[in-house]
Amino acid sequence: MFPILSLLIWLPIAAGALVMLLGQDRHPNVVRWTSLIAAAISAAPIVPLVRGFRTHMASLQFVERFRWIDSFDASWHVGVDGISLWLVVLTGVTTFIVVLASWRAVTTRMSAYFGSFLVLSGLMQGVFTAQDGMLFFVFFEATLLPLYLLIGVYGRANRTHAAVKFFFFSLTGSLMMLVSMLYLYMQTRSFEIASWQTLHLPLAVQVLLFIGFLGAFSVKVPMWPVHTWLPEVHLDGPTGAAVMLGMLKLGGYGLLRFNLPLLPDASHFLAPLMVLLSLVAVIYASLVALVQTDLRKLLAYSAVAHMGLVTLGLFLFSEMGTDGAVMQMISYGIVSGAMLLCTGMLYDRTSSASIDAYGGVAATMPRFAAFAMLFSMANVGMPGTSGFVGEFLVLMGTIKANFWIGALASLTLVLSAAYTLWMVKRVMFGRVGNARVASLKDVSRREFALLGAMAVMVLGIGIDPKPLTDGIDATAIQTVQDIELHRLPADEPGSDEIAGRRRPVTAGHAAVTVKDARPAA
Repeated sequence: MFPILSLLIWLPIAAGALVMLLGQDRHPNVVRWTSLIAAAISAAPIVPLVRGFRTHMASLQFVERFRWIDSFDASWHVGVDGISLWLVVLTGVTTFIVVLASWRAVTTRMSAYFGSFLVLSGLMQGVFTAQDGMLFFVFFEATLLPLYLLIGVYGRANRTHAAVKFFFFSLTGSLMMLVSMLYLYMQTRSFEIASWQTLHLPLAVQVLLFIGFLGAFSVKVPMWPVHTWLPEVHLDGPTGAAVMLGMLKLGGYGLLRFNLPLLPDASHFLAPLMVLLSLVAVIYASLVALVQTDLRKLLAYSAVAHMGLVTLGLFLFSEMGTDGAVMQMISYGIVSGAMLLCTGMLYDRTSSASIDAYGGVAATMPRFAAFAMLFSMANVGMPGTSGFVGEFLVLMGTIKANFWIGALASLTLVLSAAYTLWMVKRVMFGRVGNARVASLKDVSRREFALLGAMAVMVLGIGIDPKPLTDGIDATAIQTVQDIELHRLPADEPGSDEIAGRRRPVTAGHAAVTVKDARPAA
């Protein structure tokens, strides 16, 4: 089989290294055009990937597997299913968007800036496609380096503090995840994630492993109370880095791939806590967003609130909840990225992100205001936009599980409308705030094309989400069934047979038989 996934991983990494080698600011257009062409070529394998994907299959597709480190049974094992497929697509699209959006924003050390984004793109693709624990950890951890460089070098006044805080939050969580992975390796003598799914561990052990994985993924969601790095990155990091972090949902994906299927008993045991933390994130972050005076910090707290719905949907253990969580990750990735780009365009023109610095922008930038209003309505979850699909599925799934929890979660509809419309009113409408706003120029052709493309995605998913949900459904159903299968109690009839049999794990068109790795009593 043609190695499409390997190309998606290594093309942007190689292209990023090439762009870095250019290393000169004397020919800025050469760096810009090389980066844009490289981003387009790196995303090209997405086309055959989507065309060849079989939406009715829950198993892995486009599987590539080669021996890597024999002594540790670690392999180059990559593949996609209905969940990871769209995150892979979003990664490729995001990279192209960030390069185009940063066309004029960076004027010094451009080769390192654009090269870092391309390398980061390849590493992200590796995270979303890795089926080997060691491979996943390498890619997951490696994403810290380009992000640290982008925030610490190209950010604003307090960029060093923001970069260091992000790095140590992420590094601490990653080390916790590594300990959990090493324990699973010691039980199976393999880093194959499929082999870890055959383990039947005591609840106490599962809880400890769950906390280890949660330490890594809660930071990247980000969940309350480990969200405090995000407002600082939004405030002092470059717009491109904020967009990349906003559009690519490593934390939610990690919870869905590791915590839920590998540790089903602990997931159910700790589900009340996860639901509580999700509700706190939805309500608390929305209330904090209401009092923000800076556009970037408002969007940061909005992201925390919306991602609370993702973790809520995941821990409903239902097809509807899982579908909604994945759709929310994809949709809000696009919406938050679009709103951050709009904020960046205003900042580039005025060097201010304070809400009080604006007023009447719609009078001087009507085309920009039209796009900003669309993305704001998607942020609220208006029907017909992508923001509605994920929120509706999660809230309906929550209400089916528990009406009162669903009612509390539904406060997000009121609160997000409150802070979003308050922001739009003060920035876009009313009298022209000052001479600086009066002199603003509307979006250029490049910016119009950029925002127009994101508007098409927001409306396309909102009007016809079926192409996405068709691919997600089969994998979501299989995930929920696997969680329930592995939760059979030890004394239930038939459980010994399930625990002791050799379980075939499908990977594309091949089946890999994994030895029973149940630890001795």
